[in-house]
Amino acid sequence: MSASVPPGSAPGAVRAGPGRGSGRAGGEREREREREGGGGGIADALRLVFSHQVLSFLLPMSYYEEDFFREYLKMMANMVILNLLICISLAFWIVSMTASTYYGTLRPISPWRWLFSVLVPLIIATQGFKKKSLDHSGALGGLVVGFILTVANYSFFSSLFVFFVTSSKLTKWRKDIKKQIDSEYKEGGQRNWVQVFCNGGVPTELALLYMIENGPGEIPIDFSKEYTASWMCLSLLGALACSAGDTWASEIGSVMSKSKPRLITTWEQVPVGTNGAVTLVGLISSLLGGMTVGIAYFITQLIFVTDLEISAPQWPIIVFGAAAGLLGSIVDSYLGATMQYSGFDQTIGMVVNHETKDSKHISGKPILDNNAVNLFSSVIIALVLPGTAWFFWPRG
Repeated sequence: MSASVPPGSAPGAVRAGPGRGSGRAGGEREREREREGGGGGIADALRLVFSHQVLSFLLPMSYYEEDFFREYLKMMANMVILNLLICISLAFWIVSMTASTYYGTLRPISPWRWLFSVLVPLIIATQGFKKKSLDHSGALGGLVVGFILTVANYSFFSSLFVFFVTSSKLTKWRKDIKKQIDSEYKEGGQRNWVQVFCNGGVPTELALLYMIENGPGEIPIDFSKEYTASWMCLSLLGALACSAGDTWASEIGSVMSKSKPRLITTWEQVPVGTNGAVTLVGLISSLLGGMTVGIAYFITQLIFVTDLEISAPQWPIIVFGAAAGLLGSIVDSYLGATMQYSGFDQTIGMVVNHETKDSKHISGKPILDNNAVNLFSSVIIALVLPGTAWFFWPRG
């Protein structure tokens, strides 16, 4: 790469003085040489300890090298976390084998289950990060959630997997239209750790309680034989179906509905993107989203549960998932309409979730953000719907 010579200056001025104080041209050549060559290992290590301002005049580093070492650190963090998960999985397996041998009542967990619970969520989280469905923190959070749900029950894993894949695909679907109506749209719909745990925190806690109550493994949902474990399974399924229903309603209804959305509290027409607004297309989509998660759970039950012939019928799982998706979307819309601010910003021509100087209030108070609304919706569905399902669930 050749540097341009200002008019009236000597050509040698560019080449002379390769040191730090040789002027702008010399600094540019210095940075070019840094890009071509590798930085010293001692300088790189010191930069991890001391601030950039203190060492900038001692240890010059190009932007390329800084980006490289930032990615290097992320890779090392992933490797450390993977090794920790493998060690924890091995330790858990040894503990479960020891406990089952000592007490003679607990079911030991096979090493293949531990291996599957580590590798499959790791692959999914890595692919989600590469495709920008998750950012770095979201991938790590998803890895933790996926590991716990998978080791607890394969039906939990399949429901989580279907929710994540369909939601990620729908977020990217017709993204050009969504960029024009969503002021906070992210390329690829990248979800961070807060969004991951607001959607997956309740299922994760329920999966832990399920393992404490019943141990890892798949069981038929039968209130007459396994009341507590069945309640936890439906509660977890309801939380995931609720999140799926809300996501499907938002991602499909906002671009497919031919009519303007209506606010769920007043039934007035509002702009697209208003929190708490619903459409017929969105409500149908929420039902289908929950049903899809329920179908995934049901199919996994058919594959892995061995005593289905002496248990209660499992087909109501699909109906339960559909109901959780629809009711979860309605609860989410009501919370969004009342406790989440919506205003129309005249400058950008979009609905915003926080008050600006050019925004006109539409609905809601600035009490909760979208993540908190999702969390409260899943909690409500997880607490209320399983108890309601108990009255209608067929007995074995």
